[in-house]
Amino acid sequence: MTFENIPPLLDEALTARGYTTLTPVQDAVIAEEAVGRDLVVSAQTGSGKTVAFGLAMAPQILDGGLVSLAREPAALIIAPTRELALQVSRELMWLYGKAGVRIATCVGGMDASKERRTLNQGAQIVVGTPGRLRDHLERGALDLSALKVAILDEADEMLDMGFREELEEILNATPEGRRTLLFSATMPKPIVSLAKRYQRDALRISTVGEDRGHGDISYQVVTVAPPDIENAVVNLLRLHEAETAILFCATRENVRRLHASLTERGFNVVALSGEHSQSERNQALQALRDQRARVCVATDVAARGIDLPNLSLVVHVELPRDAEGLQHRSGRTGRAGRKGTAVLIVPYQRRKRVESMLRGAKIEADWIKVPTAADIRAKDHDRLLETLLTPVEVEDEDRALGAKLLETMSAEDIAAALVRVHRAKMPQAEDLLDDGSRERPRDDHRAGFDDSVWFKLNVGRRNNADPKWILPLLCRRGGVTKNDIGAIRIAANETHVGIAAAAVAKFTKAIAQPGHDEDNDVEIVQANGPPREAARENKRMGRDGDRPQRAQLGVSPRGDGPPRGGNFRSDGPRGGGQSRDGARPFRKDGPPPSKHGVKHKAKGNRPR
Repeated sequence: MTFENIPPLLDEALTARGYTTLTPVQDAVIAEEAVGRDLVVSAQTGSGKTVAFGLAMAPQILDGGLVSLAREPAALIIAPTRELALQVSRELMWLYGKAGVRIATCVGGMDASKERRTLNQGAQIVVGTPGRLRDHLERGALDLSALKVAILDEADEMLDMGFREELEEILNATPEGRRTLLFSATMPKPIVSLAKRYQRDALRISTVGEDRGHGDISYQVVTVAPPDIENAVVNLLRLHEAETAILFCATRENVRRLHASLTERGFNVVALSGEHSQSERNQALQALRDQRARVCVATDVAARGIDLPNLSLVVHVELPRDAEGLQHRSGRTGRAGRKGTAVLIVPYQRRKRVESMLRGAKIEADWIKVPTAADIRAKDHDRLLETLLTPVEVEDEDRALGAKLLETMSAEDIAAALVRVHRAKMPQAEDLLDDGSRERPRDDHRAGFDDSVWFKLNVGRRNNADPKWILPLLCRRGGVTKNDIGAIRIAANETHVGIAAAAVAKFTKAIAQPGHDEDNDVEIVQANGPPREAARENKRMGRDGDRPQRAQLGVSPRGDGPPRGGNFRSDGPRGGGQSRDGARPFRKDGPPPSKHGVKHKAKGNRPR
C-alpha cells in the first residue's frame, strides 16, 4: 500500500511492517499545514507517537529521499527514561533502515565511551536521555551546531522528573532555525512555558479525542482486605493466565518482596526497578519477549518505554499516584489494536480515592469480586478441555506410546493422570480472608453468640468504616478468626463488635499490643454491653456518646478512608499539647486506662 506525503523508502518500511492505515496522530503530523512547522502534540499512550515523529522529521533527515552525508546529527530525540529511549531507537531503526540512516543511542547505564565513538563516526539521528546527552555535550562528543529538528518525547514527564535544566542546556546549544516538536500527553503550565521559549508559531495538534484511548483496554477494579492483596495478585494471574503480564508496585522493596513471593509459588517472573542495571533490565525484557518469563513485577520506571507485543494484563498491585500515572501504566497493554486488561487492586478503605481517580481519567471500570479458588478451578477446567480438544497432528511414536498405556491403564485413568499432570504445573490458587461475597448477619444473637462480649472501636460511618475492612482488622489485631466475630454495628463515630466468649481472653490480650502501621490509630476497648446499653451508660456517666468528635478519632476531617495517624502532635510549631486543628488540649501521655475494660493505646497522642 502507498501512503501519501511519505518518502518512498519510509513507505516501503511501513508496508513491510504491516501498516495498512496510519493512526490519527501520524496523519496529523504529516498533513500539509504541519510540514516544516514547530509542533505541540498531545496524544495518548499507545497511539503511535514514535512513528509519528519519525515521519514528521523525514524532510529534515532525507535530502531528496536519500540520507544526508553530513557527520553532525540532523535530528535529536530526547526521552525521559532509558527504556523509552531504547524503544524509540528500535522503532526508528526499522523505519529508516532502508534509507541507510545511522542512529546513535545515548542513555545512562550504557558504555559512554562506546557512545562517544559512535557519535564521532557520524550519526544522522541521536536518541538519548537528558542527563547522558548533556554529558556528551559538555565533553564535546555531541555537536548540535547543524541540528535541523529537536524532538522532546513525553516532555511533561521529563519536567516532572526534574530535567528542566538539562533540557534548556541542550536546546540552547542548537541553532535557532531548527524545528522543535513537543510531544506531551498533558499540557501543564511548565510545558506551555517551554513551548513559548523554544518554539516559533507552533501548530497545536491534539488527537486525544480521536484516538481509541481506552477503547482497547478493559478496566476492572477488585476490592480486597489489605492482608489479601498478595493472594489477590496470585488469583488474578491464575484466572487470566496472560501470555505476558506486568504487576506495578510503588517501591523497589515491594518489587523485591512480590518477585520473591511469586517465584516461590512457581510463577516464571522477572523484576524491573531503579536498582537494576541496564544489563539486568535488558535481560528481563528479553526473557519476557522470549516467553521464558510471563510475569514482570515493576515500579513506575517500567510504565514508560516498554513495548511488549504479547502484554495483555496489567495489574496495579499498589495504586498509581494520579490519573495520568494510571493511564501510562495501563497503556503498556492494549497497543496497536490489541486488546488488554488493566486491573486495580483496591483496599476497601481507598475506594473513594480510586473512584475519584477513574472519574478524572474518564475511565469506566467494572467493579468485580476478586477471583476465588473455585473460580480458578472452573476456568482451568474450561482451558484444559479447550487445549485437549484442539485438533493436532499426532506422530506415530506418540500413538505407539498411547497404545502401550492403554494396555496397562483404562482410558479414564489415563485421562485423569493427564489432568493431574496438567494441574501440577500450575501455581495453586489462594484462599481469601474475604472474597467480597460475605454478608454480615443483622441479628445480634446469631447461633453461638448468645454470650458474646462487646468491644468498641473509635471509628464509624464518618470514617467510612465498613465490615469488609473492619473484619480483617479485628482478625489481625485480635488474633482471632472471622468465626469468632459476631455482629458488627457501625454508628456515626464508633463501631461495636461482638466477640465469642471463648475467644475473649485471647482477643483482649492481643489488642493490648501495638497496632500495625496501617491501623495503629484504631483503638479497641471493651464496651459496657451491646450498643444501646453502652450508649445509655455513656449518657448516664455524662460522656459524649455518639456526637461527632473528629479530634478524638485521629482522622482527617474528610473521612476518606480508615483512620490514619497524624492529626495530633505534641511537638513542632504548635506544641503545647494542642491538636493540629485547634481542638481542646490533650494529655501528652495519652488518656488514662478505661475502668470499664482493657484499653489498647495506639502509637501517637490521644485526646482526653
